[in-house]
This record gives sequence, C-alpha cells and structure tokens, in this order.
Amino acid sequence: MSQARETAVYTHGHHESVLRSHTWRTAANSAAHLLGALEPGMRVLDIGCGPGTITADLAELVPDGHVTGVDRAPDVLERARATAAERGVANIGFAVADVHALPYPDDTFCVVHAHQVLQHVGDPVGALREMARVTRPGGFVAARDADYAAMTWFPSAPGLDDWLDLYRRVARANGGEPDAGRRLRSWALAAGLTEVTAGSGTWTFATAEERAWWSGLWADRTLAPAYAGRATGGGHATPEGLRAVSEAWREWGRREDGWFSVLHGEILCRK
Repeated sequence: MSQARETAVYTHGHHESVLRSHTWRTAANSAAHLLGALEPGMRVLDIGCGPGTITADLAELVPDGHVTGVDRAPDVLERARATAAERGVANIGFAVADVHALPYPDDTFCVVHAHQVLQHVGDPVGALREMARVTRPGGFVAARDADYAAMTWFPSAPGLDDWLDLYRRVARANGGEPDAGRRLRSWALAAGLTEVTAGSGTWTFATAEERAWWSGLWADRTLAPAYAGRATGGGHATPEGLRAVSEAWREWGRREDGWFSVLHGEILCRK
C-alpha cells in the first residue's frame, strides 16, 4: 500500500477548540472498555495521545508500570508533557511516532490503546496490525472511535444536517473514515486479531453547561483555519456556508430542550 494511502490528514487540526475537546477526555469517559484489563505493572502504549489527559489517567492506573504516549504532532506533545508534570505523574513518557510504523520492537507492550485515531488514518487495518505487532502475547489491543453517521440530536436542525454531511465529505477527502466506530471489529479481524470483544459507548450532552460547551467548540472548530481551509480548498463548502453551520451550532446550543449523543464503537482484542 502506498505511503499516500497509509497517511491521512488529521481533519480537525490542533486549533484551541480541538484541544478544548481533547483535554476534557479522561480514561473514565473515553476508555472505560479498557480499564478492567489493566494491571498495576503493565507497560502501555497510548497512540494519538494528544494533550495527554487519557495518557496520564492510564499511568495512574498502572502505578508499578509505565505508559508511553505517542503522537505525530510534536507540538501537542509539549502540552502532554505539561499535563503529566502538572499532575505529578512520573511513570510516563512521550515520543513522536506514526501508528503505521511504530518505532518499537515486537512484543514490547502489555496494552496498546488508540482513542479516536483509526478514523483519521489511511490504512486502519494496517494500523491495527502494527498495534498488534508491538503487543505482547496475551496482551491487549484496544481502540475506540466515534461513528459520525450514528450521531443524533434533538431538536431537528437543518444546519446540523449540513454540518454532518460536510464533515463526512471533508474527512473522506482527507483519507479518513468518519464512520469508523461500526467498522472496528471488521478492521480488527482483517488485521488478523481473532479474540475480539466489540461494544459501544456514548457521550451525551444535554444540560445547559454541556450544550454550551459542545456547541461552542463545534461552532469554533467549523471556522478554525485548518478545517475551514480543507473544506473550502477542497470545494466542499464556501466561507458563507461554514459561517451558517457555525451559527447553527450556536443556535442549537441555546435550545433548552437540546440533546446530542455521540456513539462510539469499541474493541478490546486479546493477542
């Protein structure tokens, strides 16, 4: 498979509005399917760690072990190191790495975890195969990804329909698969993993505070330079259309009866 296919553009970019979302994530709200498999002395690899909030949580859950967080973006790793330092987590380290070619020997880690990563890569089956390669026999490969087509909300808002259609087109043009959640088990089997436990989980935003936060970050993400540039540069949207989508998010966030649910697919694979 060509390098162009193996690598994909990270659709969201690392705008402040994106990191606002990523720093909200914890092991409890984003990796609950993995937590029961963790043991105190495990070595864990957290792929696509971003600002490191989940990574630091995992390190606290394996106090006698060690967690390595990797990401393709060097700048965001500085934020991750700061997160670990602020929390006083010592059994943790960070490095630049690509999931398609991890710089570790075979059978290095007890657990290899990726949250919201496989939807953004060009070769998710190859990525899972590489994750399995660096996992020890008897260890675990874990992944969780949103499924955009399965997201649902109330009340009906044509502007949010436009947002979803646009996002899925931009993500696919960038080489990713926004409806990854439903495909995780299939990808794992194609990667040669045989003991695959598949499930699902949700995030729900319904209180006034939750609606304001969720709608505000998506309103800002829609106009963020990285995403807006890809949307307009690829001929998927106009600046006016993006502004309309952004405002639709803010209007929805002001609705007292607003409710939004994000479905995620989850897999926990025993090697």
